Amino acid sequence: MSVIVKVPPPELARAIEWIRHHLYRFHQRLTPAPASMLEMILAGWTSQAVTVAAELGVADALAHGPLAIDELATRVDADADALRRLLRALISRGIFRNRRDGRYELNSLADTLRSDAPISMNWAARFYGSREQRERWTLLVDSVRTGNAVVAALRGKESFDYFDEQPELAELFNHTMTSVSAMTDATVVAGYDFNAYPTIVDVGGGHGPLLAAILAAAPGSRGVLYDLPRVLAEAPNLLRERGVADRVRIAEGSFFDSVPGGGDAYVLKNIMHDWPDEKAVQILGNVRTAAGSQATVLLVEFVIPNHDRDFAGKWVDLEMMLNLGARERTAAEYRDLLSEAGFRMTRVVQTASPLSVVEARPA
Repeated sequence: MSVIVKVPPPELARAIEWIRHHLYRFHQRLTPAPASMLEMILAGWTSQAVTVAAELGVADALAHGPLAIDELATRVDADADALRRLLRALISRGIFRNRRDGRYELNSLADTLRSDAPISMNWAARFYGSREQRERWTLLVDSVRTGNAVVAALRGKESFDYFDEQPELAELFNHTMTSVSAMTDATVVAGYDFNAYPTIVDVGGGHGPLLAAILAAAPGSRGVLYDLPRVLAEAPNLLRERGVADRVRIAEGSFFDSVPGGGDAYVLKNIMHDWPDEKAVQILGNVRTAAGSQATVLLVEFVIPNHDRDFAGKWVDLEMMLNLGARERTAAEYRDLLSEAGFRMTRVVQTASPLSVVEARPA
């Protein structure tokens, strides 16, 4: 079953972002600078409270209707008074609602924390609010001082290797990526025409949500979903649910070793930002070998814009530096990276989301 997302034109999305930026700046000017700074410092409290609500399953408990605090506390195995205080704080941020009769219910924001919501943020709340992620961010100062990731020093191994030994955390991560994809994949499909490519290879495509969205919009195309065996385990179920399983071949392997040949387009979504330049060039080199002389390479990434306004990719860039020693890149940096791997960047296509499609062809 596909999630239907209404996608505005990219130009409208940029205009809305500009308006939101200046409204936020206006809000800051209405507040004394120390108070405004304190709001930002304490923003982590809100985030952790959302994580707790997700871990307890409060939204799932309220999915079938309002509940009094005692019954709700029983269902989520929490202390009633402590839960009431948690909800009081979240409601002040617009999450959940307290009815006049005293019962609690979902609102639009709280509904996204249901584990079965069409676009669920439950997994993301639990992953980014996990003890492991919080601990890493307390060490951001070390990463900024050295320019290096902190995971190896903290855990004795790189981030992805640590995931291999933490199946519950790895599952949270994979579900988080699938959920976040549900927000952005529709914008990628709306912003770029994939119909020109008979065979589309999704390199490092995880459970396959982006490839499923592409094939739904390009009914004449077929796909190859390529990733590590442990990542692909749940892909067949997702592809069947989206009605595209009969048009997808699943291929197992590592993009550091090779990439399946025969593709007319090679899609890599949020792969480049996971790796420093030398590793990114190695991956692109394997794509270049598989792609031949005619295929198109499409990198779906946060392309850092040339402005000082807020942009999600600027914060994801810190996450990449902290966890992986990697980075987000500007259009110029992608041009250089692709050139080093034997590609010529042809254009950058913005979408309604913060993601752009970086298009390149063999040089």
